[in-house]
Amino acid sequence: MTDGAGRFITLEGGEGVGKSSNMDFIASWLEQRGISVLRTREPGGTRFAESVRELLLNRDSAPITDRAELLLIFAARDSHLEEVVRPALARGEWVLCDRFTDATYAYQGAGRGLGEQPVAWLESWVQGSLRPDLTLLLDAPVEVGFSRADRRGDRDRFESEQRAFFERIRQAYLARARQEPARFRVVDADRPLDSVQSSLSDTLEDWLKTGSPSSHG
Repeated sequence: MTDGAGRFITLEGGEGVGKSSNMDFIASWLEQRGISVLRTREPGGTRFAESVRELLLNRDSAPITDRAELLLIFAARDSHLEEVVRPALARGEWVLCDRFTDATYAYQGAGRGLGEQPVAWLESWVQGSLRPDLTLLLDAPVEVGFSRADRRGDRDRFESEQRAFFERIRQAYLARARQEPARFRVVDADRPLDSVQSSLSDTLEDWLKTGSPSSHG
């Protein structure tokens, strides 16, 4: 790109869809094209937000109500945006983030049953007009994700939830993709890694050719 404006790309998906491996691939793909990429994650990205992440993922943490969980995520997000994301975009960097607010709609809104309204209100309050320019959704059947998560070892607090929780999450992600087709690209993650990455490469190439306009610069 030549306009000097940063871009905000998010990678979404349920458990076990291969986000970590594909974060590496996407960052490398962009860097090979001369694009400066800042990699980050949610919850996380700042000292405070990483502390919140540990609290949320630790199965041995004190009980957390669903509403408290939602508020903690947006508290971490506010720190992340102010300290990391907005400054990077202002410098013209491209930000690649492992999960963002679509995950909150999926996990807390649908998975926890809190609904879209409280998430949307907090999204507007914390983010203002900031939204991702591109969201890559890695999609795979829940049983596939479960199998892959089991191979990683001990499950965290979210991974320990029942299958119905993750079915609601998957359907919420797919619904959001249908609602915002201009921003979302859905990639079938129920395939060998090289096939998934070939699709990601084609998707990114196509997106760049369209001009990938910044929605926040």
